Amino acid sequence: MVEKTIPMTRDGRARLLSELDALRGDRRREIAGRMQGARELSTAQNNAEYDEAKSQWDLNEQRIRAIEEQLGHAVLIDEERAHRASTVQVGATVVVSVGDKRQEYTIVGNTEVDLAVGRISNESPVGRALLGKRVGDEVQVMAPRGVVRMTVTGIK
Repeated sequence: MVEKTIPMTRDGRARLLSELDALRGDRRREIAGRMQGARELSTAQNNAEYDEAKSQWDLNEQRIRAIEEQLGHAVLIDEERAHRASTVQVGATVVVSVGDKRQEYTIVGNTEVDLAVGRISNESPVGRALLGKRVGDEVQVMAPRGVVRMTVTGIK
C-alpha cells in the first residue's frame, strides 16, 4: 500500500512538534492529576469527574497519534525553490486576479491550511487548479456559485 505524503513547511513542522511536546508533557500531567484526584475522592459525584478526565485523556492520546502520523508522512517543502519557480508549486504564494479583484494564496499541505491568511491546501479545488500553472495562465474552478475564472498574475 502506498502511503500518502503530507507536504509541510519548516514552520508547520515546528508548530506540530511544539504541540506534540505540550500534549505529551504538560497536558498528560494535568489530566493524570485530575484522574488521580477523582480516584482518591471516589464518590458517585467524582466518578463523573473521573469519566470526564478519562475522556480528555483519550482525546489527548488521539491527537498525539494524529500528529505522530502527520509527522511520519511529512515531506518538507523547499520554500525557497517554490518561491523562485516559474510554475506554481506547493510552498509558493500565488497572486491571482478574479475579475477586477486581486487575491493571494499560499499553497500548503492540509495540516497548515488557514483561510484567514490565504493558506490553502494543495488538495483544495483552487490549490489543485493552480499547481503547475505559470504567470498569465487562466484556470477555472467550480465553486458553489458556479465556475470562477482566475488568472495567475504572479508567483512569489
